[in-house]
Amino acid sequence: MISDLFKLSFRNLQNRKLRSWLTMLGIFVGIAAVVALISLSQGLQAAIFEQFADLGTDKLVVQGKGSGFGPPGLGAVGEVTKDDVELIEKISGVEQVVGRMLEPTTVEFNDKEVYTFVISSPDKEEDRKLVEKAFNVEYEQGRGLRDGDKYKVVIGYTNSLEDRNGFEKEIVVGEKIDIEGKDFEVVGVLEKTGQFTTDGAFIVPEEVLRDLVDKEETYSVLAVQARPNVDLDELALKIEKEMRKDRNQDEGEEDFTVQTPGQLLETASSILNIVTAVLIGIAAISLLVGGIGITNTMYTSVLQRTKEIGIMKSIGAKNIDIRNIFLIESGLLGFVGGAIGVFLGASAAKLVEVVASTQFGLDILKAHFPWYLIFGALAFSFLVGTISGVTPAKQAAKLSPVDALRFKL
Repeated sequence: MISDLFKLSFRNLQNRKLRSWLTMLGIFVGIAAVVALISLSQGLQAAIFEQFADLGTDKLVVQGKGSGFGPPGLGAVGEVTKDDVELIEKISGVEQVVGRMLEPTTVEFNDKEVYTFVISSPDKEEDRKLVEKAFNVEYEQGRGLRDGDKYKVVIGYTNSLEDRNGFEKEIVVGEKIDIEGKDFEVVGVLEKTGQFTTDGAFIVPEEVLRDLVDKEETYSVLAVQARPNVDLDELALKIEKEMRKDRNQDEGEEDFTVQTPGQLLETASSILNIVTAVLIGIAAISLLVGGIGITNTMYTSVLQRTKEIGIMKSIGAKNIDIRNIFLIESGLLGFVGGAIGVFLGASAAKLVEVVASTQFGLDILKAHFPWYLIFGALAFSFLVGTISGVTPAKQAAKLSPVDALRFKL
């Protein structure tokens, strides 16, 4: 009976506890790494999809080529400018265009200096409302920037916290902070969003930031609001065509990019998938080592239990029974190692999630455990164990009962 074979195999593993644990080490380390990495990747991807959903499906992003997905304007080959804003606003299907600047600067408070990024707030009220709506901006303290504000600043949630902002002192509404040598009054603190760029933001009026960094025309990124029922892909093509014409550039040689929400999601997914694949490849080395360990253990087990095999064959055990015993044992080694690995990997992923949230305020980094991840990890570990035991199991099954009984280790 197959149940009897499982019981016998399990008992044999129990009798060699230390060797069994050492054999499973490579398996559960590899499975733990795979589960942790994939769960965090899945969670991060889900969070990014959710944020893009909040941003809406009626907006395009225009930026200099080279900035790609992530903080725009860094190392870009091309630039977007105020002239581009005026050009795009005239295109049929465009309702509104808002430019944002994201510039590296030094911020000083409580005699502590931090090198960080400062983000511009549009000077027009209607543009500010679009930005606030797109990013679901709410205020925990104070207010947002208004027309006529000059040396005023709104800070993200993380920047207000004593243990997170790098200034070793809480920042509240009414405090003065130094940005690039100019004093700014804090007029608002944003509610926590879990987004690094928002929670860690210093937001100042656009023209003030231009004076600070001495940039009169350029933006880091342009957000284009489409009119209702306009096809975004067609609108993106129109914008590309007009910008190429304005810049006297041929198709394929543009120094700018126009991306739809779908394209941004694809870019983000591609980056996450590449990183995950590389890390899983590294973790797979542990699984290979674990498989080799199982093979070695099963070969040793065959040698040590040669007489036992001979006795079983002499009382009627068939070759297939002997083979199945060793296959089941190796499969159980892989499966138990995989189960431990799933538990350790899930625990590690959850720990990363908690640390990211409590220490860094990154609610975007969440572990996600779909059923197919758990089932796949367990099935894969059992498969690795079983395959690793095939050759030793065949060797055990081929032993002659007479030779096995005469064998001396």
